[in-house]
Amino acid sequence: MLGTNAHPTAAWVTQAIRNLVMHLEDAGGRARFLIRDRDGKFPALMEEILAEAGIQTVLTGIRMPP
Repeated sequence: MLGTNAHPTAAWVTQAIRNLVMHLEDAGGRARFLIRDRDGKFPALMEEILAEAGIQTVLTGIRMPP
């Protein structure tokens, strides 16, 4: 649904989140949470887009093993 990228940038991640929100709206679905790590490529704009869609971001612990 979102595609993949071997070397995602902050801009790519932001667009992928916009696409996710649009896809959920079009499908009549709803997500309450997005679980993510603390990677620096997740920009603050991503958090804003998710919050506007009513999706809460949950961060994983620091240095969690894979």
